[in-house]
Amino acid sequence: MDKLPPRSPWRPLRRGVFAALALAGILTHAGISAPAAQAEESRSSARIDIIVGGGGHGLGAAYYLAKKYGINNVAVLEKGWIGGGNTGRNTTIIRSNYLYDESAHLYDHAVKLWDGLSQELNYNIMYSKRGVMMLAHNVHDVQSLQRHINANRLNGVDNEWLTPEEAKAYCPPLNISPDARHPVLGAALQRRGGTARHDSVAWGYARAAAALGVDIIQNCAVTGIRRGADGAVEGLETTRGYIASKRVGVSAAGNTSVIMQMAGLDFPLESYPLQALVSEPIKPTFPCVVMSNTVHAYMSQSDKGELVIGAGTDQYVSYSQRGALHIVEHTLAAICEIFPIYRRMRMLRTWGGIVDVTPDRSPILGKTPVQGLYVNCGWGTGGFKATPGAGDLLAYTMAKDEPHRINAPFNLDRFRNGRLIDEAAAAAVAH
Repeated sequence: MDKLPPRSPWRPLRRGVFAALALAGILTHAGISAPAAQAEESRSSARIDIIVGGGGHGLGAAYYLAKKYGINNVAVLEKGWIGGGNTGRNTTIIRSNYLYDESAHLYDHAVKLWDGLSQELNYNIMYSKRGVMMLAHNVHDVQSLQRHINANRLNGVDNEWLTPEEAKAYCPPLNISPDARHPVLGAALQRRGGTARHDSVAWGYARAAAALGVDIIQNCAVTGIRRGADGAVEGLETTRGYIASKRVGVSAAGNTSVIMQMAGLDFPLESYPLQALVSEPIKPTFPCVVMSNTVHAYMSQSDKGELVIGAGTDQYVSYSQRGALHIVEHTLAAICEIFPIYRRMRMLRTWGGIVDVTPDRSPILGKTPVQGLYVNCGWGTGGFKATPGAGDLLAYTMAKDEPHRINAPFNLDRFRNGRLIDEAAAAAVAH
């Protein structure tokens, strides 16, 4: 029989009170209390909640689960890298001036959370309330935007009408010539709207969630959903192994329908590339966010000086993350008409994110027919502005196993009973 190797001075004792004392001494030296170590040990055997998707929405949900409800045994699974999906491919617009009551309440909940988020996360997300202005180019636009303004005010959401001259004063680069291809007849302005830095939002939530005990696992794609005999979720198959879980929240942007099919669910979703592009950096010249629904173009200026331009969704479904050239050409032509001073600007890069689009162009946020499976999807082109609100409400729904009154209308049943929240034309975005 081989002799046992001599005991290393760093090898922990395994029996009796001496082992406990030695462990306590080591942990104290490391700044960890014995109760904390016991909690960590029990944590490994406790129930794990899983968030699928390491973007702003998923990380936000994990953060609020830990912060508000004390559920820190959470794993965030990301098939790529943190903030590498739609969160890193958007145009960072924040607003809540939606037409319908349900939408206004949902997005205004998010705007209220945006205010003070840097302080809460102790991370600068560069939230800037510089105002979001929506242009009216024809009589229909004027009537539609004024209807928006009245509806918003009834819901306690700020919005105001500007004449072409007032719009020009608020955004000097704007072309208000009556001879323009797209003449500006007025604009709706939400002063509380603005921008934030998209990747900083993901990093801020990730850091804050990790500090509360959330595990963030990158390069971990979901390959299957395991269900029990009663149909409830039992866990997830991933490229890095199986993870048992009775509670799974899916916040996977354009891949939601693929994941839902793993659970045997067909969702009313279509996935489209959504394009954006940025110019060479210049000194600050563009003071706000300007959107035009008629020409499907919107623009702001980033903290790095780049003009950030958003286009509409492509006309075909795709997972390409790269859109069609004619969409870019149409968008840039419209931008040059509305802001002629930027005609000689060079575009540096273009990209596309994959967005989920529902038949009524409003999100699905709540429970699914599968017990223990929750979903946050269908945001179309409006996902970024809802980031803190969507994360907060998904966390509430998972923790309570019932939707909050704000996200209760955004369920799957509305496609069965016809109570649609149809922001398709009302949202003033190109989806």
